[in-house]
Amino acid sequence: MALGLRRGELAGLKWEDVHFEKLYLNVTRSVVDQQIGNTKTEISRKPVPIDDYLAKDLLAWREQTPYRNPSDWVFATDSLRAGANRGKQPLWLSTIMHYYIQPKTLELGIRKRVSWHTFRHTFSTLLKANGEDVKVVQELLRHASAKMTLDTYSQALTPAKWAAQSKVVSMIRPKSTCTVDVPRAFDRIGVSR
Repeated sequence: MALGLRRGELAGLKWEDVHFEKLYLNVTRSVVDQQIGNTKTEISRKPVPIDDYLAKDLLAWREQTPYRNPSDWVFATDSLRAGANRGKQPLWLSTIMHYYIQPKTLELGIRKRVSWHTFRHTFSTLLKANGEDVKVVQELLRHASAKMTLDTYSQALTPAKWAAQSKVVSMIRPKSTCTVDVPRAFDRIGVSR
């Protein structure tokens, strides 16, 4: 929700794509229904900044998952039904949506249809509500164009993208609830600081 990634881009993340020390993700592939392919567009391959809080959550997940090698999927399936592919393929995100997220939204009283793309729309809406520059929003979503003028003559500065994303993260989850000791977590998984 706080990254604006497409469903296939989320499923396609491997640990080698997560750069904890510089706080960004390389989005290099898309996985939909276990089919590995390219990202939607060339623009979609731009690095995605990650907030410090999200990096801590990812570090906590990396410490917990048995699939933490650089070539492993960030969200590898651990389902017994995966058989020989257990840990060798990403989660089926459509299953996560169907069995976990959609029932929770109904429990919360949300009656509109919710899909993975809903999170992308919400991310964009929250960025706009925070008064972010349209170019920053465009680049965080990795869209090819907002307007020709903006595409040709302006670029969002990377610090502005980190600041914008951090605002969304702080709206979703207060930073004070995170208990991961980042330096120790870096040491345990072998990430240089």
